[in-house]
Amino acid sequence: MTQPTPLRHQICTITVMDTTDPNITFDENGVCNYVREFTESRKARPDAETRARQLEQLIEGIKAQGRGKPYDCLLGVSGGVDSSYLCAKLKDWGLRPLIVHFDNGWNSELAVKNIEELVTRLNLDLETFVVDWEEFRDLQAAYFRASVVDIEIPTDHMIFAALHQIAVRYNIRVLVSGHNSDTEWLLPKAWYYNKFDLRNLTDINRRYGTNSISRLPKLGIWQQFYYYHFKKIRLVQPLQYIDFHKAEAKRFLIEEMGWRDYGGKHHESIFTRFYQGYVLPRKFGIDKRKAHLSNLILSGQITREDALRELQQPPYDEDQQQEDKAYVAKKLGFSDEEFEAILDAPSREHREFRTDVRDRELYFAIARAYSRLRRMAGLTKRPEPLA
Repeated sequence: MTQPTPLRHQICTITVMDTTDPNITFDENGVCNYVREFTESRKARPDAETRARQLEQLIEGIKAQGRGKPYDCLLGVSGGVDSSYLCAKLKDWGLRPLIVHFDNGWNSELAVKNIEELVTRLNLDLETFVVDWEEFRDLQAAYFRASVVDIEIPTDHMIFAALHQIAVRYNIRVLVSGHNSDTEWLLPKAWYYNKFDLRNLTDINRRYGTNSISRLPKLGIWQQFYYYHFKKIRLVQPLQYIDFHKAEAKRFLIEEMGWRDYGGKHHESIFTRFYQGYVLPRKFGIDKRKAHLSNLILSGQITREDALRELQQPPYDEDQQQEDKAYVAKKLGFSDEEFEAILDAPSREHREFRTDVRDRELYFAIARAYSRLRRMAGLTKRPEPLA
């Protein structure tokens, strides 16, 4: 991934974002563009009373749509803070979610225990989707060989693909996500890639993989068209309607749900812990904590001083990093020498591989025509989410 080299290092005077993001800009006071953009997004956000009414309407709508079915919504749970907290809230709101866990072979034992404790205490049904390990392992190895920045795409793509498959199987129309702008609004575009560009994924696998991906779930443009327009599935984010405070959510989970902390964002997965805490800093010069902590600064949950102190520490225990490195290399089938060479290889842009840009243009054209036909036929128009 080729990036312009900054002329000098600069850090925002309000957040902890800096010039390791190649697209960051600063005003005359040293304040980065994310501060202004976040402020503008908050101005457009409805007040608390309005959001409370919207949430109530959303809940009632989900209940009405699920009436007469075993479940009225589906929630994917990783064992992390956001999805675990939302799981408890759904139960509190009187909803009947089916809880789904995506097992990609990288779960920590603690994550499994946290999920089991959660669903047991809440008396919820849990379904585990176990991915085809041979195909998935080979795809992850292909992403390492490709030297692209977003090595998490295989997991993120397959999670949502699996959730849609299971929703269809149980005739569930609503997928619930724990995404929220209080903690997850900020992520520089240079630090990730479109999770659902199936053309990009298959091209990387074709060029660097050794197996097919025929048994893996997929959620490209045309799969989305099928799920959203024919199966009428929609994705909702209930945590957007409340003030979500991560520390308070953790405290609730620990005290009420027997949940144990992992020590870092997304560290419930061994692979994600290693990717974010070791691969990104070493190979790409990216410390994702800067975005996570800056988001918490912007939403008033921590101070800049607290964030700076945390950034003085390693992303996670350095001995654990080396253990994870050896474990990941062995599990993906790399020798120590081969893995070192991959980590030292020059980075590449995702757009150096095939993309779905033309497919997306066609998708929107067909989606607009389909919506017009529905309106002409007097049918209610459904939301048309596109990842």
